[in-house]
Amino acid sequence: MITHWQIPLLMTFLAGFSTVIGGFITFFVHKSNLKVLSLGLGFSAGVMIFVSFTEILTTAENLLKTYYPVKYHWLLFFGFISGVVIAKLIDEFIPDHVEETDFADRDSTCENDEDCKRKHKIKRAGLLTAIAIAVHNFPEGLGTFLVSSQNLALGASVAIAIALHNIPEGIAVALPIYHATGKKRKAIWYSFWTGITEPIGAIIGLGLLYWFLPEAFIGFLLIAVVGIMIYISFDTLLPLSHEYGDWHYAITGVMSGIIVIWASLLLLNGY
Repeated sequence: MITHWQIPLLMTFLAGFSTVIGGFITFFVHKSNLKVLSLGLGFSAGVMIFVSFTEILTTAENLLKTYYPVKYHWLLFFGFISGVVIAKLIDEFIPDHVEETDFADRDSTCENDEDCKRKHKIKRAGLLTAIAIAVHNFPEGLGTFLVSSQNLALGASVAIAIALHNIPEGIAVALPIYHATGKKRKAIWYSFWTGITEPIGAIIGLGLLYWFLPEAFIGFLLIAVVGIMIYISFDTLLPLSHEYGDWHYAITGVMSGIIVIWASLLLLNGY
């Protein structure tokens, strides 16, 4: 039975809600500056790609290898494919077009029909990113709580690392929503709801830790998240980044995202 669960749970809450900090950062960028949006979308893709193929993939591999030392490679492979399929299904359920009949009720911020279409595409990118990050944050919160409940010092370092890389994830969600709607409150709410799945994961971990929580399942869920995030990065974020800037802005954003998240992890790990 867990006797000291309050501090691990609090650390997970703080780590999860750091996405809101990223949401606030977007307000320092004028919403009409499409070049900054191009850089921001590329930055988001860089963060998601790097985190997926380093932290999340490694964690999933270690968990699956413990239980399936021979077949874990195939589990990783099929888990990744499952994530791609899930992302594709999500993609199908979020329309990628706006019907002409929708223009009659369009937002007052739209200048014309073409502007409405542009804002819809940007908002859609934000929705897809929010879903991917929310799914990613759930097992992340679960893992943070489990580590913290066993070793508080180690859990604190994990929570700080997660909080730091949740900031650019908050930017990834809030930036397109703010550009599409012009509403700061809505952008903050989206970043908030992506972060809340992290403490939800911790609460579930608290309830199931000594019941029937197989770590192998967490590993499979994590590798599926990799598939979701990679699909969204290449299918949505990078094409939009190119559309609202050019490939130089897109690649600059990608490399900036990789460098920032990589440096933050190195500093936090004491290298």
